[in-house]
Amino acid sequence: MFLMMKEGIRGIKVSQFVLILVLICLVSATVLVLTWTKTTFLSYLISSQTCISQLNQDYNYAKGKWVFDDSWPLYSGSDCKQWLSPMWACRLMQRKDFEYEKLRWQPNGCGAEPFTASKFLTRMSNKTLAFVGDSLGRQQFQSLMCMVTSGEKRPDVLNVGYEYGLVKARGAIRPDGWVYRFPSTNTTILYYWSASLCDLVPIDPSNSTTDIAMHLDRPPAFLRNFLHKFDVLVLNTGHHWNKDKLKANRWVMHVGGIPKTSMGLTDTMDAKNFTVYSIVKWVNTQLPKYPGLKVFLRSISPRHFANGDWNTGGTCDNITPLSHGKEVVQDYSSDGIAAGAVNGTEVKLLDITALSQLRDEGHISRYSIRPTTGVQDCLHWCLPGIPDTWNDILFAQL
Repeated sequence: MFLMMKEGIRGIKVSQFVLILVLICLVSATVLVLTWTKTTFLSYLISSQTCISQLNQDYNYAKGKWVFDDSWPLYSGSDCKQWLSPMWACRLMQRKDFEYEKLRWQPNGCGAEPFTASKFLTRMSNKTLAFVGDSLGRQQFQSLMCMVTSGEKRPDVLNVGYEYGLVKARGAIRPDGWVYRFPSTNTTILYYWSASLCDLVPIDPSNSTTDIAMHLDRPPAFLRNFLHKFDVLVLNTGHHWNKDKLKANRWVMHVGGIPKTSMGLTDTMDAKNFTVYSIVKWVNTQLPKYPGLKVFLRSISPRHFANGDWNTGGTCDNITPLSHGKEVVQDYSSDGIAAGAVNGTEVKLLDITALSQLRDEGHISRYSIRPTTGVQDCLHWCLPGIPDTWNDILFAQL
């Protein structure tokens, strides 16, 4: 046999032998490349499936860190005048440092899909997104309008507030809300002012100075009337729940149609918690009627007053970003009431409290458009600013 093999090899020409070696090398290289490609592809596929699995579950967007990103902000605080109130546009004020605008929230793990106006409008094609809440909800609404338009003037965007009864009443400073529609995708963005998220009814409608019945166990009439028109609903409340605000608004708490006479601060906080649970419970009972409706309860936006409150010399003078850390590592929400209210329901928590707590430099602070000596705004945020991140996280969950 050895002699036969030897004779066989002798019978092969040198050129044929070289060709065989080249073919052997090519086949070996191909096998190696295919093996590497298959391994890499499988690794990518497994990684992608893991991300999809995470995102399909209750992914914790509130756990992560702040990072500097030169692509932020997504709009100009000087140019977004069609949608942004001057009192929140810090670029129009005396403030000179704007490093805080360059920070983007980066969730752990797979993270969130970056916001783009085109993706948002496509995702919300033929849909309506409604914000219902207090002035922090209004900030989130204005932030989103600036993000979707890139802060540019858009004469094609329609004001359709009349469809919801949101027109400025005679003698009023402003309407109870705003509604805008993007005709190209039939996308509607709405804001309705409801600082308490409960039904407010004048006790004596014929008297302009009458007290207002604040029905803690009833949703606002606006929600009862228009919930069927919404595809996404974002609720928030919190900072109007104090005895001074209730007194100034002449709100008298009612439960079961009966006045609740005790007005102590502790009772006011209890009333807020009761109302949060009540509104979530009501919305949850409505969801089976409206398949596809997504509802979010936004956790409370943190205040950063130090050494007093807004009317007692409280300040938030820090202008250095991330002075108190850049990362949130906890698995639980810093707003236990909101988290508890949505637990066991189909209402989702838009958890922004802990990540916003790290950003005390982002408040309007002393840089008000009409500054008042001894008064700082450590509640509202400069725009562009922190509410843009709330919308970035919201977009990832739509």
